Amino acid sequence: MVNPGAPVLSDTGSLSWDYAALTDPGRVRANNEDTIAYDPGLGLVLLADGMGGYNGGEVASGMAIALLQASFGRWLTHAGLSANPRAVRRALQAGTDEANSAILEAGVANVQLAGMGTTLVLAAFGPRRAIVGHIGDSRCYRLRDDKLELLTRDHSLLQEQLDAGAITPEQASLSPHRNLVTRALGIERHVELELHEHGVQSGDLFLLCSDGLSEMVPDGQLFTILLQDAGLFEKATLLVAAANENGGKDNISVVLARARSSDASRAPG
Repeated sequence: MVNPGAPVLSDTGSLSWDYAALTDPGRVRANNEDTIAYDPGLGLVLLADGMGGYNGGEVASGMAIALLQASFGRWLTHAGLSANPRAVRRALQAGTDEANSAILEAGVANVQLAGMGTTLVLAAFGPRRAIVGHIGDSRCYRLRDDKLELLTRDHSLLQEQLDAGAITPEQASLSPHRNLVTRALGIERHVELELHEHGVQSGDLFLLCSDGLSEMVPDGQLFTILLQDAGLFEKATLLVAAANENGGKDNISVVLARARSSDASRAPG
């Protein structure tokens, strides 16, 4: 896996991908419980937002990323970027199950890690598709043709209340239950990774982020920053800066992936 930093170019056949990633502890928390990684050669992006006492959150998110990198990354190396979507889904769920069991068992074995868990959002970018998976309230957005679309739906108490019509979006913005997730790795024996496949066009820009970004930066401001005529790493820096300027109450992590035609000249990073 490539460590967060400057953009990296990956050629995935008919489309090429540029990546940039950045994580920041924010302005309130002393430690960073987010873990991010991406592999340009595999078109694989992983982001986890940990939770738990002591160092539990850091441990849980780190385990999730390391184990998925090892299991699904190994599978993808052999199967290739054009693998059958159903096979990709099975492999991703298998890797998720492995990570879930390991985190759960580690929490049982070590009292200081009891109750730890982590959200997860990931994407596998292929020649003409993106398979996006998530657990919890870490998100994936796509900017296409000057339109920003949220591709994931939070697994949270707040989202359930919104879906049921129990509260309005205005009430939701003030709710004390904003951070209560209904699905996470390491909490129960089984957890389902919600997966969706999306067609990809040249120019598409994907944003994967922890709730330290989405809770602090309204969608309108996300759209404005992503639409700027700037390199990917500059966009990532601006997103993190906006979250901090708006309060920085949580750890902030972003990964950007931009698609372009393989025969197009590379845009500046």
